[in-house]
Amino acid sequence: MSVKTILLGAAAGCAVLAGPAEAAQGDVLVRLRGIMVAPNEKSGSVLPAFPGEKVKVDDSVMPEVDVTYMATDHIGFELIAATTKHSASGRSGTTGGIGKLASTWVLPPTLTAQYHFLPEGKIRPYVGAGVNYTLFYSEKASGALEGAVGATKVHMSDSFGWAGQVGVDIDLNERMFLNFDVKYIDIDTTARLSTAGAGVQRVKMELDPFVFGVGVGMKF
Repeated sequence: MSVKTILLGAAAGCAVLAGPAEAAQGDVLVRLRGIMVAPNEKSGSVLPAFPGEKVKVDDSVMPEVDVTYMATDHIGFELIAATTKHSASGRSGTTGGIGKLASTWVLPPTLTAQYHFLPEGKIRPYVGAGVNYTLFYSEKASGALEGAVGATKVHMSDSFGWAGQVGVDIDLNERMFLNFDVKYIDIDTTARLSTAGAGVQRVKMELDPFVFGVGVGMKF
């Protein structure tokens, strides 16, 4: 499911806005979103062999499911479940000439506590803050990198950090609603490249992505 498809569906749903799907204590809100994870990365050098050469990380678009439990009319707790794939590429010098260096899948379970401002309204904005634990898995060196330095094993360290969010739910009918959501997630990692031709190289990265989401939800 692409973000474009969800946006088109959301636009069509706006035409049939009906009664309130207001959130209340004890409700469970389940949302299906399309998300774009946009790293806001800061990279150190690829060391020790390539001082001054840094890397960049691409964006990724994927579906995401989240669940919010309303502990009170105003306070909710949200847990998101999604995984995205990203590639790291060189920016300049030798690594820039190689281009794509490695890819990895990222699983960032994130729990936030939310404050919902207008639980009985048809338009219900909220803010949230919480914690995130990010796991990196299925790391893989690119063919271009292995062509340059031989067989390479890639490992990326997991990360623990904070998260913040703002969003809004907009009623479609008594149970369904649109959702727009933006998160900032604190993610730091160190990539280790164990190469046949250049030894072990490491690069520290602050990924710190913005996660832009749009989708539909249902109240249970």
